[in-house]
Amino acid sequence: MSQNTGASYAAAGVDIEAGDRAVELMKEWVKKTRRPEVLGGLGGFAGLFDASALKKYERPLLASATDGVGTKVDIARQLGVYDTIGHDLVAMVMDDIVVCGAEPLFMTDYICVGKVHPERVAAVVKGIAEGCVLAGCALVGGETAEHPGLLGPDDFDVAGAGTGVVEADRLLGADRIRSGDAVIAMASSGLHSNGYSLVRHVLLERAGLSLEARIDELGRTLGEELLEPTKIYSLDCLALIHTTEVHAFSHVTGGGLAANLARVIPDGLHATVDRSTWTPAPVFDLVGRTGAVERLELEKTLNMGVGMIAIVPQESVDVALTTLADRGVDAWVAGEITERGDHTTGAALVGDYAS
Repeated sequence: MSQNTGASYAAAGVDIEAGDRAVELMKEWVKKTRRPEVLGGLGGFAGLFDASALKKYERPLLASATDGVGTKVDIARQLGVYDTIGHDLVAMVMDDIVVCGAEPLFMTDYICVGKVHPERVAAVVKGIAEGCVLAGCALVGGETAEHPGLLGPDDFDVAGAGTGVVEADRLLGADRIRSGDAVIAMASSGLHSNGYSLVRHVLLERAGLSLEARIDELGRTLGEELLEPTKIYSLDCLALIHTTEVHAFSHVTGGGLAANLARVIPDGLHATVDRSTWTPAPVFDLVGRTGAVERLELEKTLNMGVGMIAIVPQESVDVALTTLADRGVDAWVAGEITERGDHTTGAALVGDYAS
């Protein structure tokens, strides 16, 4: 006679013990992000941040943002490289927060997997923790969720949310921008974490390129190029705010340079960015040439070599460029703010890229 066996969480595909091991492995990395305001340790139901630290502000404004890294995670999955994708996540969240002039304070993450492989999850958190250190914020908690049946055993996705603070009278944005201001571009580290649906379609699906293939014009394998971590500008932007006058920032993500810059340009003014002031990295040409992608489509999808924009008065340009150079950030004057004509939009790219 057969014996009936009751259902269990493990039989349904969820391994609680593996999740516990993942938490133990990630603890050392989370510790590295600790700020003095953080209370308690990893493992509680909520991360705690001592808000009394905000008493030094006259009128503190909390800034928050949430994001993921899109289909770039599939490149990480295919290559079995999990310790860089966290940099991308922190950049996507915290560089949105710093745009308004806010100091990043803390972040939480959400990692969803088909099956918990403790070492893989810990590697993802390691990357997030390293990114938090680069952004100057604490990683106060997160969640790892196992979704068997919905995701394959090796599939995963990541998302995060962050909080920052800015003094009300130091809030940056469109109301500060004036005609004559300079547009300073900060170089991206590559594709960052946007447009990977197009990149994957062109290079992997249509052209059939291998992630392990060495591409001469890139000077490394395609996979290494596509997994290049997103540049984190948070502390660089804060350094600019502390050393000179800044009117606004624009984080160049999905939608491209012109569309993101237009988000901070006030009515009545127009931003012109001159393409001839820089040469996009070879990966952008590779995508465009291989897929016969029109320039406008590329510029609407990819950052084309510019990851962050600072808008500053002309008298601040020299100090701003020196500050960024001292911090190892490649930056240049890429355009200017002018009075808006009858038929202009908020921001536009002009000219041809330097060869």
